[in-house]
Amino acid sequence: MLQRLIRNRKIHVLVATPSGVSGQGGIDRIMATLDQGLRRHGSADIAARFLPSRGSGPVALSAFYMAGFCFRMLAARVVGHADVVHINLSGYGSTYRKLVIAKCARLLGIPYVLHLHGAEYQTFWHEDRSFISHRIRQMFEHASRVVVLGRIWRDFIASRAPGAADNIVIVPNATEVPSLAHVGGGDSVHILFLGRIGDRKGVPQLCDALHRMKAIKGWRATIAGDGEVETARTRSAELGLAERVAFPGWVGPNEVASLIASADILVLPSFAENLPVSVIEGMAAGLAVVTTPVGAVEDIVTNEQSGLLVPPGDVAALTKALTRLVEDKTLRERLGAGAIAVHRERLDLAPFVGAICDVWRSAASKAAQSVKR
Repeated sequence: MLQRLIRNRKIHVLVATPSGVSGQGGIDRIMATLDQGLRRHGSADIAARFLPSRGSGPVALSAFYMAGFCFRMLAARVVGHADVVHINLSGYGSTYRKLVIAKCARLLGIPYVLHLHGAEYQTFWHEDRSFISHRIRQMFEHASRVVVLGRIWRDFIASRAPGAADNIVIVPNATEVPSLAHVGGGDSVHILFLGRIGDRKGVPQLCDALHRMKAIKGWRATIAGDGEVETARTRSAELGLAERVAFPGWVGPNEVASLIASADILVLPSFAENLPVSVIEGMAAGLAVVTTPVGAVEDIVTNEQSGLLVPPGDVAALTKALTRLVEDKTLRERLGAGAIAVHRERLDLAPFVGAICDVWRSAASKAAQSVKR
């Protein structure tokens, strides 16, 4: 009966995302996708507002954005438009800000959902008895629901915050089916990297692998993203790859879509991830994926079926995997077909939107039941 009443009224959700849905970061991109999905596949009983909690300017201004979010939360509570707060969470500064936002939500009597994205959260949140560690555990255990991206993160949070174990929900990231037709690289097999350029994403190892493939004809590569672009470009030139590897820097959504449509292989040799969106984007388009079994990647990529998995930092294995795909069109097509099947079954946008809406409904229902008691 109570669940039916919840569904019959509008549930107002405030979503804390770093820079808003126009931001360039990974969380902002995921929330922008969710915002678009709600407009296309959402339910009449959900009204979500996406508000910045950090901003895109200097770090010193992040406290003002955090305070601004808390003020908006208070104002929404006063007028009855704050049924659930959805808090996106990564490591370090993000966690410190979200401790404040979660505390404010509790003081205002608003149930909140934590959505964990941080690739290195296991390193950040040490198993110790420090004050901060205790506060983080409390933040998770007071959450109405905790959304994680895969099994490894479910088990990690359950071990650190046992009181949150029953409230953890796995909802993997998702993307829409590409609007551009996949044409591939034509006569030259196109290898594509999308992500922040630097050590964590394995770009130095990727450059070394491409260097080892210099004698193999018929391929080119694009390494797109922000970060240490000039360092990687200089290293690539030193390795004699300037004519075959392009570094366009950060690219927007339209350019990303064009690059994916023109690619044959998506490579992401990371040392740490949560669940990378670029891999899901590549799978959605039917690219042959080469990546590492870190974070929740193994939840979506099965070696030799929907992609190739190589150990982090293993240049020889990365070189072998890329070489196999460059030289074997049949293998590329088979892995691409396997990737599409996984995407359409588990990683498409409509199921993602539905799962997040169910989380919000559940949080609102839980709060209503608590008030009734």
